[in-house]
Amino acid sequence: MYFKNGEQPLHKEYHDNHYGFPIESDDELFCRLILEINQAGLSWTTILNKQQNFRKAYHNFNIKKVAAYKEKDIERLLNDAGIIRNKLKINAAIENAKTILHIQKTEGSFKNWINKHHPLTKEEWVKVFKKIFKFTGGEIVNEFLMSTGYLPNAHEQNCPVYKKALKAKPLWNEKQKK
Repeated sequence: MYFKNGEQPLHKEYHDNHYGFPIESDDELFCRLILEINQAGLSWTTILNKQQNFRKAYHNFNIKKVAAYKEKDIERLLNDAGIIRNKLKINAAIENAKTILHIQKTEGSFKNWINKHHPLTKEEWVKVFKKIFKFTGGEIVNEFLMSTGYLPNAHEQNCPVYKKALKAKPLWNEKQKK
């Protein structure tokens, strides 16, 4: 699906410049994972509208800072009307940050860890994520990996952004070249 000029500007910006494009920074990969987790049961519009609030509330998704959150931070987040105030999702963010810190120690980075597992099918990815991350079901894992260029189909071939996304060298396309 793609958007015509002037249509849903918030979605268009995300679709045209972020969705399906590889992310280099571990903090930004963590950000996308947490946003996808928070989207569960809600519309993506809600998440996009609250994205800057999430960045502020979660210290710009600094993995080390989020991993160190204590009970007072959980209370602060539960009282922040600018984000999704779901204790399970908040706890998942903190626990997943701790998991990523461990991954960074053993693999060098979260991105290295994902790259090491690539290519996998959606089903294989889901098993890997569910084994070590919190609140990561099939749709969350699929959207996280598709939105970051690890799984195909973020853009249809007739989408004006498709070629731009390919130029960014998403890993799903590398799989097809092998």
